[in-house]
Amino acid sequence: MDKQIDFRMITPCGECCAGCLKKQDGFCQGCLESGRKCKEWDQSGGCLIFLCCVEHGVSFCGLCPDFPCQGLRQKAPWNPSIVEDLAALAALYSR
Repeated sequence: MDKQIDFRMITPCGECCAGCLKKQDGFCQGCLESGRKCKEWDQSGGCLIFLCCVEHGVSFCGLCPDFPCQGLRQKAPWNPSIVEDLAALAALYSR
């Protein structure tokens, strides 16, 4: 049985804020809710993936016509399977 995904909660990098410990602990307000002004990215001017999704007019990276772009893995070092994860999300989104 498939779990229903609320794509409004999916961040540009394919994460889901629901249940995120950083958000629950107050370290992160969530990039969607804060308009990319997440504390974690304050020093760098914003999440590169978020900025790229805004430029391309997509809600998450897997929906971009340029997906998977060169450098995506470098923009998300915390998720070594980001390309596969975003491809799977995009497939679920288009069903």
